[in-house]
Amino acid sequence: MQTKPVLSLAEVKKIAAAAEAEAVANKWAVTIAIVDDGGHLLWLQRLDGAAPISAHIAPSKAVTAAVGRRESKVYEDMINNGRVSFVTAPFIDGMLEGGVPVIVDGHVVGAVGVSGVKSSEDAQVARAGIAAIG
Repeated sequence: MQTKPVLSLAEVKKIAAAAEAEAVANKWAVTIAIVDDGGHLLWLQRLDGAAPISAHIAPSKAVTAAVGRRESKVYEDMINNGRVSFVTAPFIDGMLEGGVPVIVDGHVVGAVGVSGVKSSEDAQVARAGIAAIG
């Protein structure tokens, strides 16, 4: 039987705290979502001033990165480069930059999705969170 690492609540809290610190340091009002490898929501945090819609977009970006096993930007790039049929792909509707998978020992164990500022800045916040767990 194969085994794989999973995110613990303590690790989720570290990711969330580091992502929040990155957002606050840059004065970015964002929503931070963390999901497990199946795209199930483990954490949702909407910072003061973040637009209400970001509470829907951030989890979608996280789910896309987790179940797709790659950054959500990959899908955005595919669509922008003409593969528009990808918008009909099931279970992945957050095909915008800002969803980043959490990879441990070669296994995708979850993902972080961020929404509220420029997509590249959303991804920066997500990566800062993930860096907190090494």
